[in-house]
Amino acid sequence: YVSLINKCDYCVEHHFSGLTRLVGDAGRADEMRRALEAGTPAAAFDDRQAAGLDYAQTLTRDPARLTSKHIDALRTADFDDGEILEINQVTAYFNYANRTVLGLGISTDGDILGLSPGNSANPDDWQHG
Repeated sequence: YVSLINKCDYCVEHHFSGLTRLVGDAGRADEMRRALEAGTPAAAFDDRQAAGLDYAQTLTRDPARLTSKHIDALRTADFDDGEILEINQVTAYFNYANRTVLGLGISTDGDILGLSPGNSANPDDWQHG
């Protein structure tokens, strides 16, 4: 979601490929992507997930606007402090990564989308899920 907000096409395309593999249902993955692209996460995510996405959106678009009410909303959605920290850290990391990719002008031209490390000790073992 952060990469969509930041318009980092490289990250969106690579991670959407991974999401599709993780979800195991291309139709469901497309539904999730459409909802995020439209800015309507509640159309494809449950209330708890939507609360996490709302926090990520605010941290990405206007971090100075975050208050204790945003943390309270996550707690109300049944996130514990460790999960809140994880949402914060993953959101912050993707904001960093997006700025690195965008700042270097990296594109998907010539890339093979969706590669991930295999389950071996071989550092060259990259495969499609």
